[in-house]
Amino acid sequence: TITNIRVYSQALTPSQMAAAVAFAEQTFTVSGLTTGDKVLVNPGGAQGAQCAFTGTVRVSATDTLALTFFNSAASLCTPASSTYLVVAIRS
Repeated sequence: TITNIRVYSQALTPSQMAAAVAFAEQTFTVSGLTTGDKVLVNPGGAQGAQCAFTGTVRVSATDTLALTFFNSAASLCTPASSTYLVVAIRS
């Protein structure tokens, strides 16, 4: 049973990723999230061709959103900063 749905519009600035073909999880503060939330995330802007959000997301701790990014090139890259839409579903 769904007990609550919350929508957050959150400006996020991901950190630079290492020069390697790899996945990297980064965390961001989103006040109001709980570890029991199921979350959906939509990045607000275009993602880079070599460095992008994968769609893998979780709440890693209270008020902490964890997003996974992928670097498809063997060079430094920084995922796009933008306002992400975060939908949290509680049950």
